[in-house]
Amino acid sequence: MHHNRIYPIERIISALTYFTAGGLGFVWLIIAAILKKRVTDFLMYHILQSIFISITYVVCVEILKLLYFILAKIPLINAIPYILSMPVFMGASIIQILTTTVMFYLAITAFCGQYSYFPWISDIIKANTRR
Repeated sequence: MHHNRIYPIERIISALTYFTAGGLGFVWLIIAAILKKRVTDFLMYHILQSIFISITYVVCVEILKLLYFILAKIPLINAIPYILSMPVFMGASIIQILTTTVMFYLAITAFCGQYSYFPWISDIIKANTRR
């Protein structure tokens, strides 16, 4: 009888891979390939999602920086990056608070053995894994 038990090590690795921008998950995939071990669907889902979110974040930041560089001469648009990056709570900016909250949500749900949902990205990961 086959069961879909999620082991504690899978939960830990799934949660930690979000904090390392997918780095730990990528290393785990390499180790699994060297040892010829199968990565479970749960772990693969979270590893791929963390890597995809990290890449998407970097691409979005670069696109926004380019857009800001182009539109920087407009006074109101010039103030937006300053407002978003100024410290508002314990030295953290709005952007830092938002990204940290999302990262903790994804890590906590992974640690609890759940499939985290992040709009659009989770749908892509589900379509490309066995989930």
